[in-house]
Amino acid sequence: MNNSHGAVLWFTGLSGAGKTTTAEAVLQKLRERGRRAELLDGDELRTVICKGLGFSMEDRFENVRRIAYVANLLSRNGVDVLVSAISPYRAMREYAQQQIPNFVEIYVNCPLHVCEMRDVKGLYAKARSGEIKHFTGVSDPYEEPLQPNIALNTSSMPLDENVQTVLAYLDQMKHRFHHLPGKDAI
Repeated sequence: MNNSHGAVLWFTGLSGAGKTTTAEAVLQKLRERGRRAELLDGDELRTVICKGLGFSMEDRFENVRRIAYVANLLSRNGVDVLVSAISPYRAMREYAQQQIPNFVEIYVNCPLHVCEMRDVKGLYAKARSGEIKHFTGVSDPYEEPLQPNIALNTSSMPLDENVQTVLAYLDQMKHRFHHLPGKDAI
């Protein structure tokens, strides 16, 4: 790992698994520790730098490529980057890992039926009725990480415990991550 880069925490999982909720809570803790940190949320990025991309495998890969590019730019300037993106295919996440020093894959595991219960936008129902094509977990696959750096379960573990798991991992690896002057912990 490169000591001059910030960490890139890549939260992957199904829609509704709790990726953004967990990432936002970790972001807050990192900022409280004095870290420069930013959240790149897949849903938000699709309205800006990834606008116009669909949900085919090619478009999804391009989406991940763009997110990885921005995450790497921030990271190499000492910013810890939290990415919340479904990134359903292992090859996509492997690509991001190859591009980004200090890449940490965080699998936000949550059973499909729980994700569906949490779905306030009704996306799963639309996918099941055929209104939405290429929906991860319904009409498109999600390839679970084989060896994530961190595995969280948001259906059985409370948010605070999952946040502490991420922070403990970072603390354990802190000698590998860039430290801001005067800061001794991530």
